[in-house]
Parts: sequence; structure tokens; C-alpha cells
Amino acid sequence: MVYISSWDEFVERSIQLFRADPQSSRYVMKYRHCDGKLVLKVTDNRECLKFKTDQAQDAKKMEKLNNIFFTLMARGPDADITEVSGKEQAEVQPSKKGRGRKQ
Repeated sequence: MVYISSWDEFVERSIQLFRADPQSSRYVMKYRHCDGKLVLKVTDNRECLKFKTDQAQDAKKMEKLNNIFFTLMARGPDADITEVSGKEQAEVQPSKKGRGRKQ
């Protein structure tokens, strides 16, 4: 079990770990409200990487990492993750004008 202090190193190593063996890799998030700590863990049953933080601004980083893992799990380990962002822009639907029945 290795705690990694650098966020960028944790992201790079966890993506490498997942791409090496996607069938047995897991990604776990644990938040302890009483301590205000967030622990992220990526493991493949041979190597375990952990990142611990208590900073609120790391939530955006965690959201981006979630989207990267969702992309890798859905599209496969060889998927291109360069276009993955923290928040996906939803397509804007034109709003319906007026109320009631059509005339």
C-alpha cells in the first residue's frame, strides 16, 4: 500500500495500473465526514496506490479522475482520454415558449 503525495503522479500511475490489467483493477473512493478526509484507492490486487487529502479544491480533480476512469471503463483501456474534462457541457435544449395548448 503506497500513499502518493503528488496528485499528478497518482493520476498517471493509476491510469497505467488500470490499462495494464483492466479486468482486475478497482477504483475506490472513501470520504470520512468526521475527519473531513477523502481517500482514493486504485488497486489490481498486486499493487495498491492511495491518495489522501483534506482539501476542498481537490474535489474538482477527483471529478476529472472519475470521468477518466468512466471513459476507460466504458470505451476500453485504449481509449483516448485527452478530451475528458471535469464537467461535460450538456447540450442546451431550446426552451418551449408559452404555456397551454397549441393554437
